[in-house]
Amino acid sequence: MVIMTLDLTAELAATRLLAVIRGTDTAAAIATGTALLAAGVRVVEVALTTPGALDAIAAIRATAPAGSLVGAGTVLTPAAVADVAAAGAQFVVTPAVVDSIPEAVRRGLPVTAGALTPTEAYAAVRAGASVVKLFPASVGGPAYLKALRDPFPDIPFVAVGGVGLAELPGYLAAGAIAVGVGGPLVGDAASGGDLGALRERARAYVAATS
Repeated sequence: MVIMTLDLTAELAATRLLAVIRGTDTAAAIATGTALLAAGVRVVEVALTTPGALDAIAAIRATAPAGSLVGAGTVLTPAAVADVAAAGAQFVVTPAVVDSIPEAVRRGLPVTAGALTPTEAYAAVRAGASVVKLFPASVGGPAYLKALRDPFPDIPFVAVGGVGLAELPGYLAAGAIAVGVGGPLVGDAASGGDLGALRERARAYVAATS
C-alpha cells in the first residue's frame, strides 16, 4: 500500500476552486489546463471522457507550476485508477460512489467522490474518500448543502454542478470547502474555444475565491 502524502482536503480548502476540464480535443484540453494554471487556478481535473485524457494529464503536469495539482475525473473502475496513476494524476474524482474509490486509496491517490444523498455521502467516506463532491449541487442549491452538512459537520464537501460566479458565494457560505466548476469556467475552451475568454473567466473565479 502507498501512503498518502497529499492532503487534498487542505489543498482544496486553501484554494477553494477546482477547475473541471471536459472537452472533445486532446490538444485543446492541454491548452486549457495550461491556461487555467497560468491564470492562477491551482487545482484542475481532466475528465476521462475527454479524448486523450491520459495524455492531457501527463502533459499538463509536465509544465504545471509548483504548488498546483492535476487530477483525473470521471474515474469509475480500478483499471482506470491504474491508468491515471501511470499518467501522473495526483488525485481522483468520481461522479458517484464507485469501485475506483478503494483502489485509488490503496494506491495512495486521494479521492473526491460524488454523492447527492446523505446515504451516498456517508458511503463515500466509508469507502475512503477524502472529500465528498456534492453532485449535481444545482439540484438543491446552497440550502440543501447546509442541510446535508448538519448531520455530517466533519465531512468536507465540494459543490460541483451548475456553480456559476453568482452561485459561488452561496455555496461557500453554506459550508463547502471549495467549488468545482466545469462549463461556467471552462466554456468551450477544451473543445477548441477561445483561450483568451477562458483566461478572463479564470481570473474572475480566482478573485471570487481568494
